[in-house]
Amino acid sequence: MKVNGKNYRTVWMESSSVFLIEQNLLPFKFEIFESKCYKETCLSIKNMLVRGAGAIGTAAGFAMTQAFLQAPKDGFWEFVETAKKEIEATRPTAQNLFHATNLVFEAARNSDDPIKSAVETAQAVADKDAEDSHKIGEFGNELIQDGFRILTHCNAGWLAFTDFGTALSPIYLAHQTGKNIFVYVDETRPRGQGARLTAWELQNEGIPHLIIPDNAAAHLMQQGKIDLVIVGADRIAANGDVANKIGTLEKAICAREFGIPFYVAAPTSTFDESCPTGKDIPIEGRSSEEVLYQTGPDENGEMHKILVCSPGSDAFNPAFDVTPAKYITGIITEKGIIKNSIVRIIDN
Repeated sequence: MKVNGKNYRTVWMESSSVFLIEQNLLPFKFEIFESKCYKETCLSIKNMLVRGAGAIGTAAGFAMTQAFLQAPKDGFWEFVETAKKEIEATRPTAQNLFHATNLVFEAARNSDDPIKSAVETAQAVADKDAEDSHKIGEFGNELIQDGFRILTHCNAGWLAFTDFGTALSPIYLAHQTGKNIFVYVDETRPRGQGARLTAWELQNEGIPHLIIPDNAAAHLMQQGKIDLVIVGADRIAANGDVANKIGTLEKAICAREFGIPFYVAAPTSTFDESCPTGKDIPIEGRSSEEVLYQTGPDENGEMHKILVCSPGSDAFNPAFDVTPAKYITGIITEKGIIKNSIVRIIDN
């Protein structure tokens, strides 16, 4: 994706450093953060400097590689195994994170040159994430007709993956192929990832859009102003239940009520066949401060955090909810579209 005329990936690695777009500063500032050790990369994932299923997975794979590079000769594997547990504790719901750490760790453990294997495997994870996202865009574009008005929730765009994204990838390709489309951008609270990140991406691409309050989607559906819903996913259970950003479930229920197709876009690395149903997906609980406070720039561009809720009140802040498979029209993957959420991933 281009920013100021230059191509960027969301996360990349050079030598022993991991470079990440600082998403907590967007859309007000565009800065690159250099993480010099695996613990810094862990903190970047936990504090949502990097966010989104694929980008988290890529960052986790690179963090795993940093652990191999940092490990002392004495106690090498003990160091790496401890680091792996730390990395995996950063965001417990995101399946791509575990997919990446396990791939890197196992490749290194089964190699005569574990460091070289870790580096190569982590890069392969990043490259495949970008490739899969583009393929998702190609399949998803087939669902989008000229003139469609599309609702998306949270951010499952370029910033949420290594490149291209999932829910936004079909939208990008539809726009690039000349289709006249309009996007309603949902999730203004608690993190504002739709209002801040998705809107910023769409603006950069010149795609017509409107930011809407989280509770306005049903109203627009009732008025017949939404033709299609596409969202991302952080984990998909074996039965097709999907964990995604909190608020996704209510969008799916409303879409079904008003007869609007509801699609999930995700690579097969997001599927967790060891997780039987959505009830088995761990739901990350985050700090109440994300609900109680908002962050933004003053007239001088300096970032400030201000209280926007009743002083002394606490808040409930689950990061995700689970949408049952019965509400999902289909899942757009890099291998094609799985209709009616009949989920069995067979490697080709």
